[in-house]
Amino acid sequence: MTWTEICEDKLLAVLPNRIESDRWGNIVMSPPPRFRHVEFQNEIAEALRRLIRGGKSYTECPVQTSEGVKAVDVAWISRERRLSKPNDPMLLVAPEICVEVESPSNSPDELMERKRLYFEKGAQEFWLCDQNGGMTFFDHAGEIPQSKLCPDFPKQVLLD
Repeated sequence: MTWTEICEDKLLAVLPNRIESDRWGNIVMSPPPRFRHVEFQNEIAEALRRLIRGGKSYTECPVQTSEGVKAVDVAWISRERRLSKPNDPMLLVAPEICVEVESPSNSPDELMERKRLYFEKGAQEFWLCDQNGGMTFFDHAGEIPQSKLCPDFPKQVLLD
């Protein structure tokens, strides 16, 4: 099944689950994230809106990877990259910043696999938010002390 077919399927549209695909076009469903996960997504997206110009931040951003379509928890994408394919059902090039918020069900290997997939598709940075809001930043070479694209982003995301 193509991503367009998945997006246009009326039966799938009413499901509360998060839907992605694997490399063969099979649907991969997971339960909706916990509220704390959503809180971290929202705080990160809002901070990106405040701290970095020239683009927009999004949650649950679909990106076509070599392993299927994956939903980036939080993404920051430049205006140029965003407008390059405005009508595609998913991004063919990853956002410049891809953020994954760790869930209890995530394995470290799974998160590092996402990092690899997003870098393969053109991400410039991958950020990982742990379950306590601690941030770890990566570029293509490995872990970095702070984001190069958004150097004022905090190393700890605080929830009210």
